Amino acid sequence: MQITVELPEDIARHPDPGREALEALALEGYRSHQLTQFDVGQLLGLSRVQAEDFLARHVDLYDYSTAELEAEADLLHRLHSQV
Repeated sequence: MQITVELPEDIARHPDPGREALEALALEGYRSHQLTQFDVGQLLGLSRVQAEDFLARHVDLYDYSTAELEAEADLLHRLHSQV
């Protein structure tokens, strides 16, 4: 699908306004949980590693809740105790 967007002149003078818009779309889609990391990679033509690197530069990939972190810490403690 092709989407056409009319940009103000000052933004259109950026070095690559189309890429900027596409990256912004990908980031917002990821932040709103409408796109996965895989989707972002496909949209931007990136490999899995490149997509992860791109997202890591712009969003918190590891946004865990306190409860999730406590559960992980508890699991690690129990596993360590078994060794």
